Amino acid sequence: MASRAAEQREEARQSAARLEAEGVRNVALTWVDNAGVARVKTVPAQRLPEAAARGVGMSPVFDVFTSDDAITESDHLGGPDGDLRLFPALDRLTALAGQPGWAWAPADRYDQLGAPHPACQRQFARRMTERAAEAGLELRMGFETEWIVTRAPEGHHPAAADAYETLDYPCAGPAYGMTRVVELSDYLRDVTEALTVQGIEVLQLHPEYAPGQFEVTTAPGDPVRAADDVVLVRETVRAISARHGLRASFAPSFVAGQVGNGCHLHLGLYRDGTSLHRTPEAAWGLAPDAVSFLGGVLNALPALLAIGCPSPASYLRLQPSRWAGVYQCWGVENREAALRLITGAPDDPDGGHAEVKTFDAAANPYLAVGAVIAAGLHGIECATQLPEPQTGDPGVLGVRERARRGIVRLPATLTEATDRLEKSAPLYEAMGGVLHGAVLAVRRAEEAHFAGSEAEEIVAATRWRW
Repeated sequence: MASRAAEQREEARQSAARLEAEGVRNVALTWVDNAGVARVKTVPAQRLPEAAARGVGMSPVFDVFTSDDAITESDHLGGPDGDLRLFPALDRLTALAGQPGWAWAPADRYDQLGAPHPACQRQFARRMTERAAEAGLELRMGFETEWIVTRAPEGHHPAAADAYETLDYPCAGPAYGMTRVVELSDYLRDVTEALTVQGIEVLQLHPEYAPGQFEVTTAPGDPVRAADDVVLVRETVRAISARHGLRASFAPSFVAGQVGNGCHLHLGLYRDGTSLHRTPEAAWGLAPDAVSFLGGVLNALPALLAIGCPSPASYLRLQPSRWAGVYQCWGVENREAALRLITGAPDDPDGGHAEVKTFDAAANPYLAVGAVIAAGLHGIECATQLPEPQTGDPGVLGVRERARRGIVRLPATLTEATDRLEKSAPLYEAMGGVLHGAVLAVRRAEEAHFAGSEAEEIVAATRWRW
């Protein structure tokens, strides 16, 4: 333990010297709580070696924070007692292009004796990745990040926002239109440049459907890196927006009744470096393990919604015929299916993968990737099979036709999804009682807080929380 601390200190000393030479004076250490909010402790750059060797103190109570900064409790967590240590992941230490003088690193959480904190979501994602590797599987994951941007009103704090605040969009062009790119070309260029400088490979950036809405897709990586990346992407977009006098929202529902922000999770399965989405002669090109993995994810989607759609605001976004995937079905290149199989170009060995369309940016991305892996591995253990793929929009089918095809609506409320998560033995086993219980406690507290609220009230309260 002492030798490892010395190694960490030396590595951090070298990193700190490099950062200070680049003009970096402060380092932000982030973790994401169970409500999906990125929380932070910061240290001066010269204190990074000490932080890497001994950690930075924080309270375990953050695991039961809700999105409005209230505090609930679970059977294992809550109250003022205890302390944890944040240890920066030095391999992800990044100078922030949108925040001159600052660097960032995600943090793992341990107790004061050096044992992993059982509710650390980043370590949960790593454990599930390692469990997949033990089964001979490699996962490559990536996120699509959607956000809506408005002009930031002078002297008006986001916390003072209400349902009827004036939303001043900085662009007027149509959905997916080049006009929006022209109107905000400097801003979008700076977003792309900042992400690139920070080592994030941008695959696409384009206008989306809702007013002022954009989407950036980044290159896939291992699951923990993918979750780190999406945190860095969001905070970079937020910082570049602020430098342009704009305000970015990643909230699932930005205006009640309109299309909201998703954060779709893409995943590809590999064994010995070979894609399991490129099996000759197999149905849909999927190797048997890929079929079972995706079958496990499909079966677990009602419970996974409580992970990937964690706010009452999430269920305002999850409406039929909006490409949000609200029915428990899968389809080949079907954007209305909750689980979409993307075939890719026939000559692209890495082109095939799958997309979970239901998730949004209120989700803790580490929980999201870890829970999806756990569900998929359970599918392999049970040799789960996929039903026939859905074609077309299930939302336009009659109730009887959906029943005939075995297509059911995914949970339409956070309460329903949380009930399913509570009863999910595979996810309980994977997460452990401490993390599973903390997630349930936060979901129940969110439900209680917004019980009886109108859609406009929910949107107003959550619009600027993510």
